[in-house]
Amino acid sequence: MKLTLRLWPFALVLICLFSISSFGKQPTQKQKSKKPLIVFVAGDHEYSGESTLPLLANILEKNYGFRTKVLTSYPDQNAEKNIPGLESLAEADLAVFFLRWRLLPADQVAMIDAYVKSGKPVMGFRTTTHAFNYPKGDPLESYNAWAESTFGAPPGWGGKAKHTHYGHNASTDASVIPSASKHPILTGVAPNFHVRSWLYRVLPNYPAKGTEWLVMGKAVNPDKAAEDQPIAWTWVNPYKGRVFFTTMGHPEDFSVEPFQRLIVNAIHWELGKKVPKNWPGMLDIHVPYRGMK
Repeated sequence: MKLTLRLWPFALVLICLFSISSFGKQPTQKQKSKKPLIVFVAGDHEYSGESTLPLLANILEKNYGFRTKVLTSYPDQNAEKNIPGLESLAEADLAVFFLRWRLLPADQVAMIDAYVKSGKPVMGFRTTTHAFNYPKGDPLESYNAWAESTFGAPPGWGGKAKHTHYGHNASTDASVIPSASKHPILTGVAPNFHVRSWLYRVLPNYPAKGTEWLVMGKAVNPDKAAEDQPIAWTWVNPYKGRVFFTTMGHPEDFSVEPFQRLIVNAIHWELGKKVPKNWPGMLDIHVPYRGMK
C-alpha cells in the first residue's frame, strides 16, 4: 500500500504530461487527406462541362464532404491541345471526364492513361464517347477508341459502330430499367423523367458485354427512325476499374432533379460509399446551352 501511494504522484505527473501534449493536437496532413478526392476533367466544345462540373463539385464538397478539383481546357473549351493540371489524377480517388475531340499532347494523355490503368473508378459524360480525335497515322490515333476500353462505350463517333444521334431538335424520355431498379445508383431516382439531351445511338454492339444498363432513353421528335437506347450503365473495365457512364450531359440535364440524384448517387457508389438516404431537393445547377462557339 505504501509503495502504491509513493508511486501515485509520479503517475499523476505522467497523466498531466500526456494530457497537455495531446490537447489541441491538429490532424496531420495524412488524416486531412482521407476525404476522397474527385478530379473532374472537362473540355467538350459544346455542352459547357467546364461550367456544370464546377457547380457539381461545389455541391459535393459542401453537402457531402468530398474534396474536388476541376481541370478544364485552356484557355477555353475550344482549346483542344491543353488541359493543365492533369498530374492531379495521380492523387485522385475518382476521375470524371467530360471530353470531346481533344488533341492532347502525349505527356497529358499518358497521365490520363496511367489513371485509367491504375484500376481506380471512372465516370464519363456524353461526348466522352469521342474524347479524342487524332488524325490518321498519328502516334496517338488509337486513343480515338479510348471510350471503348475505359467505359464500355462506342469507340468514337461514327465508324463501324455507327455511333450517332437523333437530331439536335430531339430530346429524351428517360426510364429506369425495372430489373435494375434496386441498384444503389437508382435510389430515389424517379422511374421516368425527361432530359434535353438528344438521344445517342449506341446499339447494337454497345454498351460493351458485361455492362449493367440502368436507364433507357426514348427519342422525342427524332430526325430519323429511332429505337430506344441505354443512356446510363455501369461496368468493370479491363483494368478492374468501376465505371459509370451516361450519354446524357446537355447542360439543361443538370437542372433536372432525377438526373442530379443519379449522378450524386453514382459518385458515392463509385467510391464505395453508401448513397445518401436523404436528398436536399433540387440542386442549384442552371447553365444555358451555348452550342458550338
